[in-house]
Amino acid sequence: MSTIQNLTQNMKKRQTHPFIFSLLIPLLFFSCKSQQQATFRIIDKPITWNAEREQLSIQYLKDRHGLVKDKATIDPQMVVVHWTAIDNVEVTFDVFDSPTLGGREDLTSASNLNVSSQFLIDRDGTIFRLLPDTTFARHTIGLNYCAVGIENVGGPDAPLTSAQLRANEELIRYLRKKYPAIDYVIGHHEYQLFQDTPLWKEADPDYRTVKTDPGDEFMEELRKNLSDLGLKPLPQL
Repeated sequence: MSTIQNLTQNMKKRQTHPFIFSLLIPLLFFSCKSQQQATFRIIDKPITWNAEREQLSIQYLKDRHGLVKDKATIDPQMVVVHWTAIDNVEVTFDVFDSPTLGGREDLTSASNLNVSSQFLIDRDGTIFRLLPDTTFARHTIGLNYCAVGIENVGGPDAPLTSAQLRANEELIRYLRKKYPAIDYVIGHHEYQLFQDTPLWKEADPDYRTVKTDPGDEFMEELRKNLSDLGLKPLPQL
């Protein structure tokens, strides 16, 4: 017998006033609905992918990673979690949308390809897909060719939210199921730990940037929530 049927019979036995009963039914439905988790979904919000961006990406794969490819694609073996240091989805989208990079001398020296990522998560946990899962994106030195990037709207002055933590977990579970070769989930600030591993591919031994995102606390909590996936531990220096 359902909860509604039980409640109905109890109300009848106690001769509860119909008006009170009519108020209780919506409250019961609301309570049941509030206990359900939001449906996992990805909203496609593609950034510009044209011939110029494709060619720059293919050239990056060759020059930086030593990989000669006809298509700018990746074989996912890890997920790298970032924060945007921008507090707005639309501004972040505009930054990533151009195929070419402007105003970043520390990056343009390596390539004029703009930075981007495959996914972007808003502060309420909404997940946007900026590029197809296996399309190349420039987001992590030495690992772009094998890493899916997840950007999160936030930064030092806007710590990532619990909704973003849940969304990252759900998205990574989705990606791991789709691409079983994903063995690592790392924060951008942890990328240099891979310099002495077979995964590292960067032509210039001096090309590095110092990163702090998204921080140890967020990554420790995220990996704890994903512990059942059996991911590999981070390399040790």
